[in-house]
Amino acid sequence: MRVAILGAGNGGVAAAFDFAQHGHEVSLCATPQFGTNVVAVNEAGGIYASGDLEGFAPIRYSGHDHGEALEGAELVVLVAPTYGIEPHAKAAASYLTEVKSVLVCPGSCAGAIAFKRGAGLDLDDERVIVGETSTLPYAVRVTEPGVINVFLKLATDVYLAALPRSGTDRLYDLVKDVWPAVEKAESVFQTTLQNGNPVIHPAVTLLNAGLLERTHGDFLFYEEGVTESVGRMIEAVDNERLAIAAALGVSILSEPEIGIRQGYMREHNYSTAYSTAPGFLGIKAQSQLDHRYLTEDVGYSLVFLADLAARLSVPTPVIDSLITVTSVVLARDFRAEGVRTLKTLGLDELSPKELAAL
Repeated sequence: MRVAILGAGNGGVAAAFDFAQHGHEVSLCATPQFGTNVVAVNEAGGIYASGDLEGFAPIRYSGHDHGEALEGAELVVLVAPTYGIEPHAKAAASYLTEVKSVLVCPGSCAGAIAFKRGAGLDLDDERVIVGETSTLPYAVRVTEPGVINVFLKLATDVYLAALPRSGTDRLYDLVKDVWPAVEKAESVFQTTLQNGNPVIHPAVTLLNAGLLERTHGDFLFYEEGVTESVGRMIEAVDNERLAIAAALGVSILSEPEIGIRQGYMREHNYSTAYSTAPGFLGIKAQSQLDHRYLTEDVGYSLVFLADLAARLSVPTPVIDSLITVTSVVLARDFRAEGVRTLKTLGLDELSPKELAAL
C-alpha cells in the first residue's frame, strides 16, 4: 500500500521508517521550514534507525511537495505538533479526492476535527475518513538528520477513533499490521482526552524553569526533572482531566495506569514512576521555555481543556493556573489567543450531549 507521512519530526520519521520496513511504499513530506530531515532522507534514499526499530528502510519520495507525496496514497498519516495540523490540512486538501483515509497521530487536541475543518470537510463526510490516535506509538528522537533512535515502540493501549465513527474500523485495518498497539476507541473525544502530554509536560517544564534557563536544558527531563512536588502538580492536572472526561461520559485511564500498560513506567504514582520510567530514560530537557511543551501543550491543549471544562461546569483551578503562569513566563496571553477552543473548531453551538456523540 502507498502511505504518505506528513511531518518529518521525531514521530514522522519513525512512522515513515516503520511503515516502509513493513513493506509499504512510503513518502515523507514536510513544509520547507521543517525540511532538514526530508532533505537528509532524500539524499540517503531512506531512513536509518536504532533501538526498538533497527536497520535501514527505503523511502519512495522525501520532499516538500504534498501532491507528489499524496499521489496514489491509500493512507495519509499526519505526524506533527498541534499547530501543524491545519497548515498540512490546507496544503493537502486539493489532493484528498483520491485519498480516503487520513490519520492524525497523535490527535493531541481534537486533531481529527481540526484537520477536517482545515481541509474544508464536514465532520460527518464519509468520503474522506479522518481519525486520530491518543498518542504516538513511539518514544523516539532524531539523533542526526534522517536518523532515529527509538527508545520504545508501544505494544498496547494506543487508542484510535475516526470521524465519522463508522470509519474507525477502516483506519484500524490500515494500520494494525504496523502498529499492533492500536485499539479502537469509542470517539475522538476519548482519544483527545487520553492524551497525556498536557498533563505532564507543562508541570515539569514550569517547575524546572530556572534550571532549564540556566542550563539550556542540560538535564534529563524525567529522571531529574520529576520530584515529589512536581509529581503532585502532574497528579492535580490529571485529576482535573479525569473529571472532564467523566462529565462528558468518556472513559479514560489515569496517566500512571496507561503508562504502565504501555510499558513506559513500572510504578503507579506520579513521581518516581516518571523519574525511573524505562520508557523515559535518557530523554533530555528542551533547550528553552518557548517550546511545544508549553506553546502546544498549554496554548492548545490546556486552553482547550479549560474551555471544554467550562462548558461542562467542571472546575479546573490547577489547569487555569498553569495557563496563567505560562502566559506570564512566555509574555503571551494564551487565553486571549484562543487558538484551539470549541469555537475555533466550530463546536461552540453543540450541547454536551452533542459533543459526546461526535
